Amino acid sequence: MKHEYFGLWTLLTVALAVFIGFSCLEPVTLAGVELKSSGIADRLTRPVVEQENSSETLDSPPEVQKVATDTASKNILLIGDSMLEGINPRLAAYARENGHTLNSVIWYSSTTAYWGNCDTLRVFLRQFKPDYIFISLGANELFVKDIIEKREGCLKYFLEQIGDIPYLWIGPPNWKKDTGINEMIARNVKPGCYFKSDGMHFDRTKDGAHPTHASAALWVDSIARWMPLHSSHPIKMNTPAMAKSRPASVTVLQPLKQPLPMRH
Repeated sequence: MKHEYFGLWTLLTVALAVFIGFSCLEPVTLAGVELKSSGIADRLTRPVVEQENSSETLDSPPEVQKVATDTASKNILLIGDSMLEGINPRLAAYARENGHTLNSVIWYSSTTAYWGNCDTLRVFLRQFKPDYIFISLGANELFVKDIIEKREGCLKYFLEQIGDIPYLWIGPPNWKKDTGINEMIARNVKPGCYFKSDGMHFDRTKDGAHPTHASAALWVDSIARWMPLHSSHPIKMNTPAMAKSRPASVTVLQPLKQPLPMRH
């Protein structure tokens, strides 16, 4: 009895092997019946790189094509919140080293809601006539709930005021996980115009939020190294001989006493 079952299983095994063999080939006709390929061979022999091309990867925005560094001297405007206190000295040193002029506007406690609900930016654009802008905003909005609904309209208007002037947005130096400010900025700025600071290590001042001046200087150094390969409009940022310098001007705006109406 066992021998009979053994013969039957052998016959079934051989038949299955033949079927699999045919299914790995291109479509063939056998006894008037077309056997189509199962695609098994294609899956087994497909290169690993192609197998890893998931829809997520295919849908990802393309990397910014590397462009030549603009070596012309720039009239730079740096705008943002109190993080500029640490950024200013080192960025000013880069400006002096590379023949740029740096004007800085610090609006304490400012947010995208501050800048995106008024025409203050237009005032400084007319005053300084920059041909390059650095932006440091977002640190005061790390924990805003429903930030997309509340602030995206402000952000869009802020960027609309900048228009075609080349810019680089320096993302906030997160000390805790944010509620969406980084995502909101990244999806609205032009490709190659956002430097994500979240995830970097910073030595902080006693408030636990602001990088120390030494750490902020390293922050600026990282931005300068990032620009030639990733920025859509890299400018000349050779490492300065001096550790720090002063901007040509620093304008200070105080926090608003009354909140501005939100732009939607």
